[in-house]
Amino acid sequence: MRRMVAETRLRPADLILPAFVREGITQPVPIQAMPGVVQHTRDTLRKAAVEAVEAGVSGIMLFGVPEDAKKDAAGTVGTDPDGILQVAIRDVKAEVGDELVIMSDVCLDEYTDHGHCGVLDADGRVDNDATLERYAEMAQVQADAGVHVVGPSGMMDGQVGVIRDALDTIGKEDVSILAYTAKYSSAFYGPFREAVGSSLKGDRKTYQQDPANVRESLRELALDLEEGADMVMVKPAGPYLDVLAKVAESVDVPVAAYQISGEYSMVEAAAEKGWIDRDKAILETLTGIRRAGAQMILTYWATEVARNLSADR
Repeated sequence: MRRMVAETRLRPADLILPAFVREGITQPVPIQAMPGVVQHTRDTLRKAAVEAVEAGVSGIMLFGVPEDAKKDAAGTVGTDPDGILQVAIRDVKAEVGDELVIMSDVCLDEYTDHGHCGVLDADGRVDNDATLERYAEMAQVQADAGVHVVGPSGMMDGQVGVIRDALDTIGKEDVSILAYTAKYSSAFYGPFREAVGSSLKGDRKTYQQDPANVRESLRELALDLEEGADMVMVKPAGPYLDVLAKVAESVDVPVAAYQISGEYSMVEAAAEKGWIDRDKAILETLTGIRRAGAQMILTYWATEVARNLSADR
């Protein structure tokens, strides 16, 4: 009876799998702060993509982890056509074609030796406009590699418009933009920084959003839509369900939410202690995100949950 009258339904097709691929490894490297998640080799990434397709997951969001020696102040490897992320895009494309929506992260934090999402000026501050030039290049090389959707996550002002123009210039009008519209400066990113081997010094409060603010997110939303965003996202998901609901009520484009590393790790840690029922907690968190208005959910449990949902039909 509860299933029959449920107002919110979670489907495998609602889910997107974030995945990390690391350069220079021959075996997957477990991420200590995220039990069950690994930094993939190129081969295991292909396998993960196939498993996601078989489970009914709609998309995969790729993050590249270069060798430390290749990081520099400008994040040069991020725009190298043979950089790890571009190689991974081509690998997944060759393996699953268009059976999975291939998404890629447009941000410099994985590739810079200082760990910030942009290039720095002489005073050590993130230079917004100089960073936009790098993002345009990143989007172009990712599009050339075969990506379907780019996800600019750096929170630079004007990033969506610059990337749209850059893609159109090279004839990639069909590559969509998933805007990280409301990306908050959150304490829950901690495990992710291990996952991407971040070299961050300091914090990102000058360009990520203040957790206390909602109207700021709605201004960002209006700007992203004006600049040509095809889809918009709220990140993190769980602590910002009110923001997610406001965004979903305000737009007529698809809305995504990212259940981030800290949200994942809290559930896994509590379940390991025996304090909560792991499977029920996972499903409850995802249902809550879906109920708040997300049509697409990025979650590290995507393939596992998709399999379970299919089995429970």
